[in-house]
Amino acid sequence: MGRGVAGAGRATVRAGKATAGGTARAGRATGRGVRNVGLATRRLTHAHGADRTGLGRLIELTAGHSAGDTLVTVALASTVFFGVPVGEARGPVALYLVITMLPFALLAPFVGPILDRFRSGRRYVMAGTLFGRGLLCFAMAAAVGPQDLLTLFAGALGVLVLSKAYNVSRAAIMPSVLPADITLVSANARVALFSLVTAGVMVPIGAGLTLWLGSTMMLRVAMVVFLVAGVFAVRLPRHVDSPDLDEETPEEGRAPRWRTLLNVGPAVGEAVWANVAIRLFSGFLLFFLLFLVQDKGVPWLAVPDPFFDTPKTIALLAAAAGIGGLIGAFAANWTRNHAPGAIVLITLGTTAVTTVLAAIFFGLWAAVAVSLITAFAQELGKLALDAIVQREIGEEVRSSTFGVVEAMLQLAWVFGGLIGLVLSLTESSTAGLVTLAVALTAVLGWLVVTRRTRIRAANRRARAQHADPPPAAQPSGPHPGPRPDRYADEQAEQEDTTDRYADQQADRQADPTVDHRYSGQQAEPLDTTKPLTNPFG
Repeated sequence: MGRGVAGAGRATVRAGKATAGGTARAGRATGRGVRNVGLATRRLTHAHGADRTGLGRLIELTAGHSAGDTLVTVALASTVFFGVPVGEARGPVALYLVITMLPFALLAPFVGPILDRFRSGRRYVMAGTLFGRGLLCFAMAAAVGPQDLLTLFAGALGVLVLSKAYNVSRAAIMPSVLPADITLVSANARVALFSLVTAGVMVPIGAGLTLWLGSTMMLRVAMVVFLVAGVFAVRLPRHVDSPDLDEETPEEGRAPRWRTLLNVGPAVGEAVWANVAIRLFSGFLLFFLLFLVQDKGVPWLAVPDPFFDTPKTIALLAAAAGIGGLIGAFAANWTRNHAPGAIVLITLGTTAVTTVLAAIFFGLWAAVAVSLITAFAQELGKLALDAIVQREIGEEVRSSTFGVVEAMLQLAWVFGGLIGLVLSLTESSTAGLVTLAVALTAVLGWLVVTRRTRIRAANRRARAQHADPPPAAQPSGPHPGPRPDRYADEQAEQEDTTDRYADQQADRQADPTVDHRYSGQQAEPLDTTKPLTNPFG
């Protein structure tokens, strides 16, 4: 018996060693895989000069920002804050949409100008938004146990506002980190693509950790993510900070700090209205199809025991929307040589045509197609809009403009969701889609006519300038009349150039070994630490 016990002990020890060895090998393999994935991601984010200008660091920072927001959303989804089943009542959902709209309606006029006042410390503003969300996650984690709805609501509202403030600051500094070989649309697409991929990866991870650890622990994990990201925000390159304007500049020389759609310029206004229409339709489509599927008002759920039941239909539509967003980000990276203004109108036209076809041939795959196309148009149109704002708006009021744009898009999405809630009561897919198709077509026609009118007016002005007769030649003779002032300046500049050239010739004859072409000019040392950026995109 003693030998049997000893043999069993040795077998147990060997099994333990084998298990430990297998675990160690699996850990090393996992570590190598994570390291390889990290290196591959770093090569992608730092390609085409992005490592030199700081764009790569900004992409990685935005990916961390997206991961933290995703973890907060997943953690709050299992609490009573979002615990109302969507299919039971439309009233709570409408109330949630209104509550979502109010912060932006109240804070939008203030967020942008405040950020413009701190242009010289944008790194610290972005870090502050991340640190602030970390502290709010800590407070919400303490409120989950006692079900403190007031603290949960205030914390979620603060996270939402700070997230938008980060997005505004990030969009405002994009021209400062733009490499010479990348356009603004492509740079924005890179940031959006990595942000979407990070969010898609973190959703299942966050859901699994929430089921295992609970919402309280998940909010604390999100707190750590935000705090670490805040440290990386402080370590962004210094050239993302812009010097403040001189406070003693005359008031008439300053650009207005309060931005509305009436003073952003025609190109920006056109892109904003097109994106507002797309975002309104996106909010409408989400809640319209959601409640239509919940009420079984779609034809494929009317038959008994359908293959695509309610949960499968919702999952399929959500997957189509996610894939559409990714395709939009990829497409934005390919459209580097095309005008962003034309891209915006093309996305709006594609959405309108798809909506008309879906209303005529409505079915499961038509709903999937319109969900995919709408998400694609929303992502691509927003990236083109960001590029237009970054190109057309001066740096001193760029954050204010982005604040107005973000507020308008959020309000449009909420208003579209409310329309979807109301039209879903009819339980008619054709009525809702036809109504929005007519609205999208009307907006597209108005924008096309406005754009053609503006282009024709610009062409007429250009032709009028070229058609002006040249100035009359000066009379020849011993006593010509006095020249106008504009010609006197040109003559003086030519005489000064002639004198400098004569002095250089005299110096060269005196000492032919010395090159006097740049005499009198002070050579500026080359700053090798300053990145070579493309300020015009």
